Formats: sequence, structure tokens, C-alpha cells
Amino acid sequence: MPGPLSVRGEAQTLAEAIVNTIHEPLLVLDAKLRVVAASRAFYATFKVDRGKTQDCLLYSLGDGQWDIPALRLLLETIIPERAEMDGFEVTHDFPGVGTRTMLLNARKVLFETSPEIAILLAFTDVTERRVIEQAKDELQLRTEGLLHDKQVLLQEMEHRVANSLQIIASILMLKARLVTSEETRRHLKDAHQRVMSVASVQSHLHAVDGIAEISVRDYLTKLCGSLADSMISDDQPITLTVMADDGLISSAQAVSMGLIVTELVINALKYAFPMDKAGSHVTVTYDSNGSDWRLGVSDNGIGKVDMGGDAHRGLGTIIVHALVKQLDARMEINSSSAGLNVTISHATFKTELTAAA
Repeated sequence: MPGPLSVRGEAQTLAEAIVNTIHEPLLVLDAKLRVVAASRAFYATFKVDRGKTQDCLLYSLGDGQWDIPALRLLLETIIPERAEMDGFEVTHDFPGVGTRTMLLNARKVLFETSPEIAILLAFTDVTERRVIEQAKDELQLRTEGLLHDKQVLLQEMEHRVANSLQIIASILMLKARLVTSEETRRHLKDAHQRVMSVASVQSHLHAVDGIAEISVRDYLTKLCGSLADSMISDDQPITLTVMADDGLISSAQAVSMGLIVTELVINALKYAFPMDKAGSHVTVTYDSNGSDWRLGVSDNGIGKVDMGGDAHRGLGTIIVHALVKQLDARMEINSSSAGLNVTISHATFKTELTAAA
């Protein structure tokens, strides 16, 4: 049976063979945690002398720089119970090297010809990785903080915009009551109604704040419900209906689309039914296919070729045309004795080519 010296020589031979193939810091320890061998990378990384390392107790290396509580836990508590351990992280201030963060991987090696053991202890320097991760975490925290500040600022701006719109609307209505000219009063009331329509769009978008895409059906239903509540009295036989699919649009599109619908619906409610008519109705429709969509507002009123042919209705036409252009869409107006139908559609170039073919 081999004696202790031959066993140690066997361990030494094995250690040297392994160490010579490793390019990272590596130690081979005996059962008493003395250094049997160390890789060249270990000497280079930790700037220790070979003569003061070989056959020395690990905890005594470099004037005790390896006497680390976490390392003691690994070697004296964990390794005896388990044959291996991966990714045991240690951060320590090494003399001459500085503070480094190391991942320790340990393996217990058993020999068939001896009860002795060897421990392979490999080091992976993750200091730079941890610095980058910490910087990334700090950047993420700062970004989240900025996003939160932005959200608070936007909410404050929305609150102020809503208050400002209410103040403007109140002033316009007050002026409308004070003026003696009927034409001026009509202009002021129109301006009041448009300010209120902008406020209505703003309030509905605020209700879905933080959502990148908005359900057109829900948005138009709430918007038209608000318009009906504010403009249709109990003695008016007019119904306002929304028929929309499950399409989604961005908040930017919703602003323009909401203002268009508001303007067209207000126009229909104010001018399509100069006299009470049983079964009077205004219908808002929306259907989509991918990036293509079609928005419609129709009524069964008296019909007009020009939505705003009168001088006091010209502003509505200008507003709608501008918003349609902003959406990169086109508008079609059909008028007959059966009523007025306004269709705004957006189609991709590919769709237009297919339709033309």
C-alpha cells in the first residue's frame, strides 16, 4: 500500500498535469488545505511569490490575505458535506491587487489508492462584470426615476390643461350671454362647444393613461356617450350609436380621430335635424384590417353636400380636413335626401394596388 509520500507524489503529479492546462487562477489543495500546486494565472493575478505559496497553508498565503470568512465557510463547512460547489461568490480586498469579486468553483477529488483527498479550487474574476451590472442597475433606477418624474409632470400638465379648458369654456359661455349680436353669440357658442370637445377627448385619453394602444370601440363609445349626454336633450328624438371592431390605435391617432368624430357628431346633432323627426339617428362606425382602417359618421337628416357650407360652419370643415391630413387618410362625403355620410379611410399602398388589380 503506498505510503503518505507516494500518495502526495501522486497528488502532485495529478495537480501539475491539470494546472498546466488551465489558463485561469487555480489551486490544488490537500486535505489540510495546504497548496499542492498553483497555476501560473494564480501567481499573475494575485501577485504572490511561488516560493511563499507552494506547501503553505491557504489561509497563511500573502500574510493572511486568503484568510477570508466566506472562503473558510466554503472549504471547511460546505465542501466536506458536498463533493463540489459552483459559483460561490467572494468579494475581498487583496493586497497589491485591490478589491476583486471572484466566483469560486471547488471540487473534492478522491483517490482509489489512498484515503487522502485533494481539493481543486478555481477562480473566475467577475469584478468588471459586477461593475457593469451595478452600473446597469443604477442606470435602470435612474431611468425609472426619470420616467416616474415624467409621468408626474404629464399628469400635472393634463390636470392644468383640463382646468385651462374649463376656464376658457366658461369665459366663452359668459361672453355669449353678455353680447347683443346674435352672430357673435353663435360664434362664441361654437367656440365653446369646440373647446368642450377638446376637453372631452383629453379626459378620455387621460382615463387610459399609460396604455400604449387604445381600444377604438371603448374609446369611441365613451366619447360619443359624453357627447350625447351634453348635447341631446330628453325632448330630442335623436339616438347616437357606435359600431366599432376590436381595433387598437395609438394615443396620437386617438387624439386626431377623437377630434374628428367629435366635430362630425356635433355637426350632425346641430344641423342634420332642423325639425324633430321620428327615428333620427347618428351612427359612428369603425372597422380595421391591419394598418388599414375606415371611420364613418352618418346621419339620416336633411343632408348637405358641404359639411360647413354656411359661414359659421366653415371652421368645422377646416378642422376636419386638417385632422384627416394629419392621419394620412382621405375623406369622402356622400349626401342625399336620406342623410349625410362622411367616411375617412386610411389604406396602405399595397392594399390600394391589390384593390386596383
